[in-house]
Amino acid sequence: MASKPVVLSIAGFDPSSGAGITADVKTAAAMGCYAVTCITALTVQSTQGVFDVVPAPPEVVRETLYRLFEDVEIAAVRIGMLGTAEVTRVVANFFRRYTHPNVVFDPVLRASSGAALLDEHGVEVVRKFLLRRVGVVTPNFDEAQVLGGESPLSARDSWDRALPRLRELAGKLHGLGCPGVVITGGHLPEANDFLSVGTDGKREEQVFSGTHLDSRSTHGTGCAFATALACGLAHGRQLPDAVRDAKEYVRRAIAASYPVGKGTGPINHLFGLEDGKL
Repeated sequence: MASKPVVLSIAGFDPSSGAGITADVKTAAAMGCYAVTCITALTVQSTQGVFDVVPAPPEVVRETLYRLFEDVEIAAVRIGMLGTAEVTRVVANFFRRYTHPNVVFDPVLRASSGAALLDEHGVEVVRKFLLRRVGVVTPNFDEAQVLGGESPLSARDSWDRALPRLRELAGKLHGLGCPGVVITGGHLPEANDFLSVGTDGKREEQVFSGTHLDSRSTHGTGCAFATALACGLAHGRQLPDAVRDAKEYVRRAIAASYPVGKGTGPINHLFGLEDGKL
């Protein structure tokens, strides 16, 4: 049997398995990849919110990354929750030494319940050191504003009026050293994802249209999108195709979800495996 591409998830642990490491393992399995993991933080969390965060020791994160890269051929990486500036610096320094073409950074800054998942100093480390070490960053609208050094403002305008703002934010992230930017549309009036690729002073843009689904099972959609994108790159897909596939995967996983817990439940990461169609 042929081996599957190996995708590394660097992220926090969510006990409800809607986001973070365990959700990434499910997404990778659904996308035909094998996941290895590096836990950056433990959280006390359920579908009703994040109640506590316990960061992993930076030296443990560093040692885990080195041991995995010594042992396994990593086809792509998904970086999610980092928790602290110290852990963020460890990850940035690691990818300064071990450069990799398929590093997807999902900037998990704050939980949907409002809990901070990366401290302010950590955000600065991201802006100054980490963004230049990754191939593509996948913020939502609010996260793109924070990384761009601006105070978050809600997007209530039409897509035509929001688009110039997205172009401006993408340009700022390119200016911080990241060649690929995908601003996801879940927080926008229209659920369109905006891709901007900047190389050699030139920019190419593409919009992936979408619609909002009426569902309470949307916890971890950003994690699933970024991991599915990393899996697409691991399979050799070009970035626009990987973005399109990841968006469709998340849409189908939301549509196939079922109730879990009393709050915002998880998407159904393994929907296709259940009926043998994925």
